[in-house]
Order: sequence, then structure tokens, then C-alpha cells
Amino acid sequence: MRKQIILGLAFSISIFSFAQKKELKTVEKAIKQNNFAEAKTLLSQVEPMLGSMDDDLKAKYHYLNGLALYSNGAANNADLDKALVSLEKSEGEYKKEVAELKTQMMTGILNKGNEAYENKKYGPASDYFEKLYGISKKDTVYLYYAAATAVNVPDYDRALKLYEKLKQLGYTGITKQLYAVNVATGEKESFPNDAIRKASVASKTHKDPTDEMSESKRGEIVKNVALIYVSRGDDDKAIKAMEDARAENPEDVGLIISEANIHYKMGNTEKFQELLKKATEMEPDNAELQYNLGVIAAESDHPEEAKAYYKKAIELNPDYVNAYINSAVLVLSEESKIIEQMNNLGSSAADDRKYEELKEKRQSIYKEAIPFLEKALEINPKSESAATTLMNIYSVLGETDKYKAMKAKVEAMGG
Repeated sequence: MRKQIILGLAFSISIFSFAQKKELKTVEKAIKQNNFAEAKTLLSQVEPMLGSMDDDLKAKYHYLNGLALYSNGAANNADLDKALVSLEKSEGEYKKEVAELKTQMMTGILNKGNEAYENKKYGPASDYFEKLYGISKKDTVYLYYAAATAVNVPDYDRALKLYEKLKQLGYTGITKQLYAVNVATGEKESFPNDAIRKASVASKTHKDPTDEMSESKRGEIVKNVALIYVSRGDDDKAIKAMEDARAENPEDVGLIISEANIHYKMGNTEKFQELLKKATEMEPDNAELQYNLGVIAAESDHPEEAKAYYKKAIELNPDYVNAYINSAVLVLSEESKIIEQMNNLGSSAADDRKYEELKEKRQSIYKEAIPFLEKALEINPKSESAATTLMNIYSVLGETDKYKAMKAKVEAMGG
């Protein structure tokens, strides 16, 4: 009698298992027909049976649930999150299918993230990028994109949380970049992977393959963390963030410049100057560094130091077009003070004499700026800002022929 009961129970369990399989087959059929609403309804009916399912059926349930919730890319954010949670619970024989689905999901989410970013919808873009990291933890670059995009919202609380996570992960963003020279154009081109590059070199469309390491994002991350603390008025945490980063990377000039910038924003001009000098001592022959130091010095109202930095950048790289343009901007920045003085003069004989002196001084400023702008235009003939400024200067100086020639150039640029 006891044996009959046992057999009876075993028989009833097998019937129950068969019913579960049948229900999931119906779900599977609905998904294949893209009837995701029906699939979700059926899955909700199966859910109470999860406790009695064996591991294989549970894996199938969670996989199908992920498929239904994802709805072939039509899922809203809430369902997308639920789909990812469900897929994490699907193991065993569905490992391959789950991996393929996650790849499909990543492609769809990446497209949505890029589209949102291009449309300047930074909040949703940041969410999408973070989801990508949630799917593939090894792709920390997506977490970096999520943080950087959150800054653009601006959502500093969220950005800070993401940046701190990147710091904990030790993220640097350094990647190997693959290049080869295009035989037809003579220009260096990048490749997404080594296989494509090898094929291009083998077919002789490219030559001279080289590998380069990209710059570290560590300095940018720490700088943004510090700037967020500054915006909150938490100066101590801002400085601590920079000091910690520099302790880890004492030879990173970018971090020194970032800390200098933080001190400038906090009004610590003495420390600002000290750090700038340290940076130039470490890399005295870095033209880009000299230029960036010039920009910071100009922004901090140190025009003479800015001019010296720009001059040094030009000496190191005679084709540094932005150094020429910024040098001209610095020279022309003196004009506003002269115009203000001219406008405040009266009509006395003394004022008339002073007016002529100021007029001559104004013209000398224009003449000092001209060589910088002409050189910038020589290096970059498409620089509309340089051409427009030159056109206006020639007009004021009464150099009619040069004015007409530059006006024609600006018009040809579409200006």
C-alpha cells in the first residue's frame, strides 16, 4: 500500500512537470510569433510554479522571461532592467542563448544611447550607457561614458557616484590603438582590430603598422570629481581627491594641471602658479602643455604669462595654429580698455590730444595682432575666425586692398 502511494505521488509529480513544460512551450511559441504581451501573461501564470520546477525548467523560464520582457528591443527601461535580472538567473543549457541575447541587447541599447547623446538628451543617454556596463562588467568604458554624460545633464550627484565607482575599479581608459599608413593617401589610419589591419597590409593597401597607447582618463576623472566637490562648496574634498590622484601618479603632468585649475577656481592663485611652474619643469618641451598653460593663465587674468606660454608653444611647434590665434586674442583684449578711455574723453584741446594718442595706441595693437592672424591663416586657410578678424582690422586701419581681399575670402568660406 505504501509503495502504491509513493508511485502515485511520483506519477502526479511527473504530470505536474509535464504541465510546466507545456506551458513554457506555449510561451516559446508566442515569443517566436512576436506576441510578447501574450508571452508575459502566460509567464505570469507559470511564475507561481517556479518553486516546484527543476533547475533546467527554471533556466528556461528565466530565459524566456528575459526574451519576453526585452520584446525584441521594444522594452521600456523598467522591463529592460527586469529582463537583465531574469537573464542573470538563467544558467545551464541556456548559457549560449543568454550570451547571444545580451549581445543583441547591447547593440540595441548602444544605438539608443548614441541617439540620445546626439540629440543632447544626456540623462537618458547616461542611463543607457550605465545599463551597458550592467550587462557587460568588463566593458568599464560604458561606465565612464555614463559618468561623463551625467556631467552634461548636469546631474552631479549621479556623476560623482559613477566616477567614484570608476576610481574604485582602477579605471584608466588606456587602450591599445592600431594604426597603419594608407599607401594611396600617405595618411595614418586606425583599425578596429588586428585581423583587419593584417589583411589590409597583406593586400598592400596599407603599410608600416604601429601600435600606440591612448592617454589615461584618470586625470579627467579625478578633475571632474574635484570640480563637483568645488561646485558643492566642499573644497577640502576637492583638494584631497587631487592629492590622492597625484600620490598614485606623481609623474602625471595632466593631474598637476588639473589640480592647478582647481586651485584657481578656489581663488588660491599662489598655489596655482606654483603647480604651473612644476608642470613646465617636468615637461619643458611639450608644446601642447605650454599652450594649455597659456589658456589657463589667460583665463586667470595673467596675460603676460599667457603670452610667454603661447610664444614657447610656437617655438616648440611653429605650426601650432591655436597658439597664434590665442596670442592675437590676448593682444586685441587690450582694445576694450582703450575704447573705454576714448569714449570717456571730453571735447577740450587736451582731450583731443589724448584721443589721438589712444587712437594711435589702438592702431598699434591691431598691427601687433596682424602677424599672428596672418600666420594662423597661412597654416589653416579655412580658419574663418582668423580671416574675419583680419578683415575687420584691415577695415579699421584703412588698408582697402587687403580688406577687399580678405572680405572675398570670408565670403568664399560662407561667412
